[in-house]
Amino acid sequence: MRYFIEIAYNGKNYFGWQRQPEQISVQQVLEETLSTLLRKEIKLTGAGRTDSGVHAKQLFAHFDFEEIESFDDFIFRINSFLPKDISIKNIFAVKEDAHARFDAVEREYEYIISLEKDPFSQDFAFQINNKPDVDLMDEAAKLLLNHKDFQCFSRSKTDVKTYNCTIVKAFWGVKNNRLIFTIAADRFLRNMVRAIVGTLLDVGYGKTSLEEFKEILKSKSREEAGASAPAHGLYLTKVVYPENIKV
Repeated sequence: MRYFIEIAYNGKNYFGWQRQPEQISVQQVLEETLSTLLRKEIKLTGAGRTDSGVHAKQLFAHFDFEEIESFDDFIFRINSFLPKDISIKNIFAVKEDAHARFDAVEREYEYIISLEKDPFSQDFAFQINNKPDVDLMDEAAKLLLNHKDFQCFSRSKTDVKTYNCTIVKAFWGVKNNRLIFTIAADRFLRNMVRAIVGTLLDVGYGKTSLEEFKEILKSKSREEAGASAPAHGLYLTKVVYPENIKV
């Protein structure tokens, strides 16, 4: 049978989701733990790959196994084996051809910026000293909704067939002395959200005008966009699937 697991993790100690030749990753820890628990080599396919240091409040991955009798018992046991910074939130059976990556119809990220020095969020929010013009950044973010090709925000030399993404949500909010950027799309390119945040901050600080931001979108050049915001402020918060993948 094929199963989806819902995962959450603190990415501080990991070199991203995907297995690395000589670095520890979330995928490696989960595969090794599942293989030990189920006494069979387990390979996971994730909904996407987060970069080194990026967190996930919700990520799904699928794997194949004969039968899991009690989901509650499985969740309890796997969480007992896993380190404190990785958690399994849910597990459910899906159709045999369901795919964690290709069946996802929407992904959502949040980027958190702290406007004050906070020792309790130093690993989970990007601290800045001067508040940017949030309304101006929000105006620039709305321009993303009418654009398709985001090569200008993609990591250089990324091997993809297309740079087109459909962004359905992009806005800034302010809460408890924090700025929170929320963005949702059908897919994202590598480093895309962090590059967008960094460029929007340039807009907020007056380094880039709205007209210049429009030109950056048209340029298809990563060199024209701003520097990427740090990884530790970024969270994958939601992955959406059609209901008909479940059995």
